[in-house]
Amino acid sequence: MAPEDAPGRRASDRGRYGKLSRERVLVAALGVVDAEGLSALSMRRLGTELGVEAMSLYRYLPGKGALLDGLVEALYQQVEEHLAREAGAGAPEAGPGSEGSGWRAGLQRIAYAVYAVGLRHPEVVPLLATRMLSVPLARRPAAVLRVDENVLRLLHEGGMDTDTATAAHRAFTAWLLGYLLVDLRAMVDAPEEPDPAFRLGLHRLPAHDFPRLRESAPSLAGRGGRAELSAGVDALLDRVIRGAAGAR
Repeated sequence: MAPEDAPGRRASDRGRYGKLSRERVLVAALGVVDAEGLSALSMRRLGTELGVEAMSLYRYLPGKGALLDGLVEALYQQVEEHLAREAGAGAPEAGPGSEGSGWRAGLQRIAYAVYAVGLRHPEVVPLLATRMLSVPLARRPAAVLRVDENVLRLLHEGGMDTDTATAAHRAFTAWLLGYLLVDLRAMVDAPEEPDPAFRLGLHRLPAHDFPRLRESAPSLAGRGGRAELSAGVDALLDRVIRGAAGAR
């Protein structure tokens, strides 16, 4: 904890947006990270954004670790809101893999909700991996656990036993996070360059050392989108089901 972030005397928690709440603090933190990156986030910076002293924030988030976990929680709360809006609309969003009401369609909708929210908050996405290495399962935010619970519920509804559902859950989670990280990876070297080759910095890649990378870079710079996400989810579910059938 940095000295300037250390809690001290009781400070007012009424800022420029009114009285603070944990939700309001996390919304502001998301905004700071979206605009300035994760490295810019501190209790002092967040206090400035909210118009309060940094020490007043410790009533809601007791330290930097709790703040980072809160960002993950806020992301998953948006995933739940995305799914609730879709359910409230009476029909799933248009797109591959979303049609119908079966367990596969449910998993596809969860996958796309995580993907869509991740695209809105790309600076927070790495925390989905790093904070899960730091926080035990039983201590993770309820919003995170509810997504895992729903994935397992859908897999069981698909007729899987506990061992098969666990394997499928692991594969589904790994694919989804990996796909999101790959789709968000930094590719643009010089945003101001109109020429695609210079924009991607291909001149920095020696042609004789990296011929395939230079050739593929324009395609790699694009996002796979929902179609590739959906195809990947279906492929891994098929593989898990075939593996389970072969083991019987």
